[in-house]
This record gives sequence, structure tokens and C-alpha cells, in this order.
Amino acid sequence: MSIESPYASQLAGIPVRENTVSVLGSSSRYWEYGAAVAGAPTVVMVHGFRGDHHGLEPVVAQLPGVHIISPDLPGFGESTPLGADSGFSHDLDGYAAWLRGFVAALELNGPVVILGHSFGSIVSSAALAGGLAADAVILVNPIAAPALAGPRGIMTRLAVFYYWAAAKLPEKLGFALLRSRLIVRVMSVTMAKTTDPTLKRWIHEEHDRYFSAFSNREVVLDAFRASVGNDVSEFAASITPRTLLIAADRDDITPIAAQHTLQALFPQATLYVIHGVGHLIHYEKPVEAAAQIRGLLATLPSSNETAGA
Repeated sequence: MSIESPYASQLAGIPVRENTVSVLGSSSRYWEYGAAVAGAPTVVMVHGFRGDHHGLEPVVAQLPGVHIISPDLPGFGESTPLGADSGFSHDLDGYAAWLRGFVAALELNGPVVILGHSFGSIVSSAALAGGLAADAVILVNPIAAPALAGPRGIMTRLAVFYYWAAAKLPEKLGFALLRSRLIVRVMSVTMAKTTDPTLKRWIHEEHDRYFSAFSNREVVLDAFRASVGNDVSEFAASITPRTLLIAADRDDITPIAAQHTLQALFPQATLYVIHGVGHLIHYEKPVEAAAQIRGLLATLPSSNETAGA
């Protein structure tokens, strides 16, 4: 029997609408939580590698009254891949260009806050460095340094071999390997740090449901190469909006020392460290993360205030 999300009742109280917009040939699905209020901030959330918008819903559940837009990245979840004639592939340049186009297509009024988790932190940073306008930036579990240099660098090397093998196998076998429930469970067990058995089981079920919702082998292989071949530090100096880094002291992908180094690279960044959690802040510590997000949003002047100044 499946376990109900521990955040289900809170999420149920937040109105949500499903929408689709075409960006770079991708039929991009996104979920709009809360109501848009003239002049008030909108948070655009960018999920991590192999996930989709569901992963960030525990954080959404803690932010009633906040207008949030949460898309599935092209080729993941319910969004189709980038168009063959778009000129882009599913590498970092492609995803960054897509995010710039996606935000432009939303035609948002009021302050815009870009939030990226894990691989989404890299995509968001590349898009911002490439000209995406934002009033503030929030990076959760940011990839602050090359993944191969992290505390579990050996695990990353094993992942590289896994994706290499999936690329070398015949199409059907490679696709099956990429969607292996055993591999997904190993990833989930490695990342989860909670000692709550019910929460841990729910996290594993979430990964079982959504971690293999990608369109094809090429999409996930290209995105994986982008996730381990780039990091936020490459773009930090070019990101001028106020930035909030929400990091974890037990993150196996990026050591906490690297997060302090990353903070210093931004023109204006604050680092908040959540203890007792690893790379799954959004699942295990959404209340703490949302408190920091709400605190940042409270400091943003509305566009109405700006216009009247």
C-alpha cells in the first residue's frame, strides 16, 4: 500500500492550475500554485535531474499565498523534448535557453524569483548568467563544485559508468537500464538521510513514481552529462541579483566547505545551512527551506511600491 505524502493536506489547500506553453519546440507543462497578485512576487521553480515538478511540491505546500510556477523540464515529466529544429540539444545551453524563453512566455507582472534545486541550480545559474532577468535567486542544494570532487565522488564515477553503459547498449536495453527500479532505489537510499521510516519509505516511493519519467535515452544522457560537467561556481560572479543559497551539512554531492566558497563568488549572496539532511532538502526539510524562502520574499518591494517610489 502506498504512503500518502506527509504534505498532502497542506498542498490540498493551495489552488493549482495546469498549463502548457510552447518553448523551443517543447510542449512545456507547468503547474501554477496560488493566485497571481498584481505587483507581488512570482517564484519560478526549476527541479533537479531526472525529477519533475512533483519533487518541489513539499516546499510549495509550505508557501500558501505565494504565487509559484513549477514546470517540468523539457524531456522530463509531462514536457516534451526540445524541438529538433530549435537548434538546441538537452545540454546546459539548451536548458538555459529554454528557461529564458519559458519565463519570457509567462509575461509575469511583479518581481520574479528564480528557484533552482540541484541540477536546477545549474540550469538557473546558466540562464541568469546568460541574460535571464530576476529580482532574486534561490538555490536549494546548489551544485557548488564539480560532482566528481564531492564527498561521494566514487558514487558519481559509478553513475558515469552506469550512464555510459546505458548509452552503449542497444536502444531498448539501454532505455530499460536507465529505468531500472533497482538503480533508482539505490540512488534514493544513498541520498535519503532521514531516520523517520515512514518519511523514508515515502521518499523511495516518490523516486519510484517520478525518477524515470523521461522521454527517451538521449534526453537523460545529455542531461546527465550536463549535470556532472557543470556547476554553479562557473556562473556565480555574473549573477547580480540578491541570492539565497540553502545548503545541507550532509550533502553527498557538494561538501559544505564548497558552499561557503561558492557564496563568496556571488556579488551578493547569503548562505543558510540546514543540519541533519543531505541532498533531499525539498523532501526532508521543506518547512525550514520554506521559512528561508518566505523571509527573502518579504524583503522584496512589490512592483507597485517601486512604481510609486
